[in-house]
Amino acid sequence: MEILYSSTRDSALKITASEAILKGLADDGGLFVPDHIPALTCSMQELTGKSYQEIAYEVMKLFLTDFTEEELRNCIRCAYDSKFDTEVIAPIVEAEGTYYLELFHGATIAFKDMALSILPHLMITSAKKNHVENEIVILTATSGDTGKAALAGFAGVEGTRIIVFYPKNGVSPIQEKQMVTQEGDNTLVVGIHGNFDDAQTGVKALFNDRELAEEMAAAGLQFSSANSINIGRLVPQVVYYVYAYAKLLEEGKLSEGQRMNVVVPTGNFGNILAAYYAKQMGVPIGKLICASNENKVLYDFFATGQYDRNREFVLTSSPSMDILISSNLERLIYRIAGENADRNAQLMDQLVQTGSYEITEQMREKLADFYGNYASEEETADRIRSMYESTGYVLDPHTAVASAVCQKYVADTKDETVTVIASTASPFKFPRSVMNAIDGKYDSLSDFELVDELSRISNVEVPDAVKRIRTAPVVHDHVCEKTQMKAVVKHFLGVDA
Repeated sequence: MEILYSSTRDSALKITASEAILKGLADDGGLFVPDHIPALTCSMQELTGKSYQEIAYEVMKLFLTDFTEEELRNCIRCAYDSKFDTEVIAPIVEAEGTYYLELFHGATIAFKDMALSILPHLMITSAKKNHVENEIVILTATSGDTGKAALAGFAGVEGTRIIVFYPKNGVSPIQEKQMVTQEGDNTLVVGIHGNFDDAQTGVKALFNDRELAEEMAAAGLQFSSANSINIGRLVPQVVYYVYAYAKLLEEGKLSEGQRMNVVVPTGNFGNILAAYYAKQMGVPIGKLICASNENKVLYDFFATGQYDRNREFVLTSSPSMDILISSNLERLIYRIAGENADRNAQLMDQLVQTGSYEITEQMREKLADFYGNYASEEETADRIRSMYESTGYVLDPHTAVASAVCQKYVADTKDETVTVIASTASPFKFPRSVMNAIDGKYDSLSDFELVDELSRISNVEVPDAVKRIRTAPVVHDHVCEKTQMKAVVKHFLGVDA
């Protein structure tokens, strides 16, 4: 059955998957959502024994219905290849009775690779399908991981350019080095004086700038997005939750129909929304456990029904979650509002005008699948240390937040359901936070000395992604005020004359 996509702020709008991927963000500022969540067409038992690539096809074909089988299989084949350091793509590791779904074996050692390795291929295929002659300009904000993964995906891709904005002092040194050493004539990386929410708000404003769009069109250019607001990012993320269940079923860790809980360290809400979509498709998922760091806007939302970004922004050891405006939550709000685009638009307008909104009791009742909690900086460090001391397995700070929240959930509910934790980044991406958590004696070492020590104590080889940036020259040294983002974009694109 064909699936069309509409805006969360205008349900009358209907476009194809390829059109939604190209646009990224709807003209009214809304996010594209499918007109229904498709049910899996094969049982979980039938998925056992299949490769990651095969399961990706079985899931994605249901959402991207205007792609031919050949087109979609080609995108999948180009994405999930030797860029990943393991043939299984997303290994599952058991530690202390919980299963860690390792989503960091791609080119930039973070879960964003799982979707951003395929997005350029979906984008180029979509452009050909829709006879787009313009050059596609990928415009994105990053809290640390999306930026490098998008840059790696789009660098050198003919017919595209990519511009990434990041908070200058809001990412780890390794994350920053990964971005600013990115090669490719079609790439631009800019640090802004501000936080991630400032970068994200600025990018959304550029998408909604009609005058700029006209100037770009005259120059043969058009914007699209690599952020998780793009449906081409969200759909590939659904895959690995289906894959995780099939693998645990295959290994006898689950019996068919038995539920599994999922814990996701959450910032922009896309990764846990993908798990929610997987559940809606028929994967036997129990609780969706939303793990926040000290920027606990989502924890407060699930606890009270009020979303309120009017609070202090905290820089933590898990910077990819240092977010107060969780953009993808809008897709969930739209769904629990009964797909009432007008009601959703009112709430989003309240968020812009006042910094907060509150959902109704009826909407809250539809959030029963979710559990929210958070981990403090101290709890995050304690979890890294205790896991290492008990098993030798090293968690990055984001995964440690999820693991700590998982423990809180079990203590609160006594629920012993088989649990999968989305392990979203390699500890090598955050060596200082990780090593200081394990033992304060490492504090005097440089970042790359910490990388070597982490490799030694964990018996894990330093990933190629980190090896490459040790001596790589800085290519991008651009920094601007948040008010200057438009001028920077116009200059890079040559439309400022």
